[in-house]
Amino acid sequence: MLILTRKQGEAFLLGEDIEISIAEINGDRVRIAINAPKDVKILRKELKDAGELNKESAISVNSEETLLNITNLAEKFKEKNKKNT
Repeated sequence: MLILTRKQGEAFLLGEDIEISIAEINGDRVRIAINAPKDVKILRKELKDAGELNKESAISVNSEETLLNITNLAEKFKEKNKKNT
């Protein structure tokens, strides 16, 4: 991990096409300006983390529903076989 120290108005480059500049410093808050090509996706990390958590929850719920459905089908099959014997 690279850690940089920048003052308000200073900038740094990521590769050739992305410029990150410090727009404003106000107490413990820093406003950052990003100049990047339109095809570069920029997303706050907490939004990405929330999306991944939601995806994991959906997978978990679907897995539990699938298991419940299989269990229910197995029970119905057992009942049907008892009636036929």
